[in-house]
Amino acid sequence: MRVHNRCLGSMGQKLGLPKTTTALLLGSPLHRRSGICSRNERSLAPRAVLEALQWDNKFIKECPADPEQQNSLRQVHNALFSFVHPTPPASEPYLIDFSTQMAGEIGLDPSECERPEFALIMSGAAPMPGSKPYAQCYGGHQFGMWAGQLGDGRAISLGEIVGRNGNRWELQLKGAGKTPYSRRADGRAVLRSSIREYVASEAMAALGVPTTRALSIVGTGEKVLRDMFYTGNARFEPGAVVCRVAPSFVRFGTFQLPAQRGAGQEALVKVVADYVLRNHMPHLLKPGGDGSNGSSSNGPWNPYTALLREVCCSTARLVAAWQSVGFTHGVLNTDNMSIHGLTIDYGPFGFMDQFDPYMTPNLTDLEGGKRYAFRNQPEIGQVNLVMLANALLAGELMSKEEAEQQLLLYSQVLVEDYTDKMRAKLGLRTYNAKLSTELMKLMYEDDADFTNTFRALGSIPAVSSIVTDEATQKLPQSLAGAIGAQELSEEREAAWLQWLGAYQARLRKEGVPDEERMAAQNAANPKFIPRQHLLQYAIDDAENGDFSELARLMEVVTRPYDEQPTADPKYSMPPPPEMLKRPGVQMLSCSS
Repeated sequence: MRVHNRCLGSMGQKLGLPKTTTALLLGSPLHRRSGICSRNERSLAPRAVLEALQWDNKFIKECPADPEQQNSLRQVHNALFSFVHPTPPASEPYLIDFSTQMAGEIGLDPSECERPEFALIMSGAAPMPGSKPYAQCYGGHQFGMWAGQLGDGRAISLGEIVGRNGNRWELQLKGAGKTPYSRRADGRAVLRSSIREYVASEAMAALGVPTTRALSIVGTGEKVLRDMFYTGNARFEPGAVVCRVAPSFVRFGTFQLPAQRGAGQEALVKVVADYVLRNHMPHLLKPGGDGSNGSSSNGPWNPYTALLREVCCSTARLVAAWQSVGFTHGVLNTDNMSIHGLTIDYGPFGFMDQFDPYMTPNLTDLEGGKRYAFRNQPEIGQVNLVMLANALLAGELMSKEEAEQQLLLYSQVLVEDYTDKMRAKLGLRTYNAKLSTELMKLMYEDDADFTNTFRALGSIPAVSSIVTDEATQKLPQSLAGAIGAQELSEEREAAWLQWLGAYQARLRKEGVPDEERMAAQNAANPKFIPRQHLLQYAIDDAENGDFSELARLMEVVTRPYDEQPTADPKYSMPPPPEMLKRPGVQMLSCSS
């Protein structure tokens, strides 16, 4: 463990830290686990100190605030957010890890993350100059049923920063205390779920999947009571806070709540739409900004129709990306759908090990008929977009015909994007539906590992024979390992060999040199993903105060397409039997 004992002095006062906090730090130096933040990531510039970040809090300037200042549970009407301050943890917070890449994106020098003040700020224990903390008000359909007001129950936004290249970023602390929307919860988050969100956010970004990001994870030093399986067996777990980052945290449910409430609140639908258009999609304000001919089928240019079109397309691309890497979100409620087409709210998510279209990592969804199972995600994406369109219609921002026209784009873009990703994963110049479908059938019937099977295809030459002698055929070793060929019957192995022969014939027909094709194929098929059991290894050690496994896991999953020959083989292997049987690893609840 490395001990940071830097005197705050004037730095603490510049950041607005209370004198008592400064005195506490001077008398009790901040501890930070060693080895976590020393990863070598690419340099990003320009960079600033914490005090010089460029805040531009447009959301709270342009949207109506809740007039009530007290942080108490209530129904909030005619407002899109409530001002609220984080609740400082009672114990001393400590930095666990941070993303140097994300620090650079928001314009922050990564070395600033190692200042003692950083852990205080990112745990909610101290304010940051320029920030105006608030919690958003929104609703949503949960498991197909309207749930009414939901809102940020344990996420508190610090505000918006203009970062590198003029990009806008909203910083949000998840687990920093109660808000008016916390309902019966305590506003806190545990280390277990925080590690999962932190790792997944950065791993998904490295995979090229649209996602919210994570700037940091900070331990609070507090114990948080959680009943992980809702069985009455609650236990105290270490607390933590993740600083999430996104262009904004506006959700489908942000539009839905005022639309559903009616009584004049429908006007807020236009307010939030205007905020999104002005600050995040300004190209849609000009005719043809979405790439169309500059008019709708029913008349002049309508930027709100263009907004729906943009969200339909970005959501389709997001779902296609999920399906291509074997990711299941687990809780695709409309309040968990980003207006930017990003993966948001990492709860009981999971990456597939063995290929199973019916896979769901959410215990609640398992009991509820697998509504959000892997195979259902494309359909659920469309259902949620219909809910968004209904909200825009309630706000009188477009006609029904205009909305329907945009909704049709979802399936079109989804199919185009997904088939292109599958084409790349198969190493083909043109998509071949028969090869793809037959491969999926084989994988399903023989419980093949999703990630490893596709990665193995990148090592198969197009011109070599799979005949090892005149009498015997044998699957290539890499593919055999991915599908567990040692357990296959002769009939099943023959089926794989038949498919492989057709696959190699197609590769030879397309004529792309093996070296070129294999490189492109490996760039489309990750070797490393944050598997459930790998996350659990990191959680187990972290709960005992050892963050070295988290560091190693982050090293691996933030370079998912690299071969990484020196990495421990466990990071690319399916879960061992004991991890398949252990409760809370493969199947999870929403408890965090």
